[in-house]
Amino acid sequence: MNNFKSGLRKFRYDFRHDFLTIENVVLVIAIILCLNWTYSSIEAMNKNWELSEKLRAEQKNLELKRIDIETAELENSYYETAEYQELAARKFAGKQLEGEKMVYMPENSEEARKKHADEVSVYVEEKKEYSNFEQWMMYLWP
Repeated sequence: MNNFKSGLRKFRYDFRHDFLTIENVVLVIAIILCLNWTYSSIEAMNKNWELSEKLRAEQKNLELKRIDIETAELENSYYETAEYQELAARKFAGKQLEGEKMVYMPENSEEARKKHADEVSVYVEEKKEYSNFEQWMMYLWP
């Protein structure tokens, strides 16, 4: 027990005289202040970045809203034109100009759709693919 007390007293003495010097205390305080300043700076930069991202997103939304408004204004001006009113009267009310006759065509049959699809596929199949060298030869000497 006596050995423990003397060891404790020696530790206190060494701690007070070797570690609690003015230079060491100033150094610890300076390190703490630097760490605090660094943490605050990083936190401020992070907040600024988040706010700038939020600002960019809001500016993008604002631009989209402006485009939507311009589109709606153009649509409204189109709806006021005589051309649209005539087309709407023809479509919804079945109206026509004097001398015109309305002809309603049936939908294309499945055979007609296949017929045109076959013609397109034959045209695509006939197209020959040339190698790079052949393309250069055709370009240089037509």
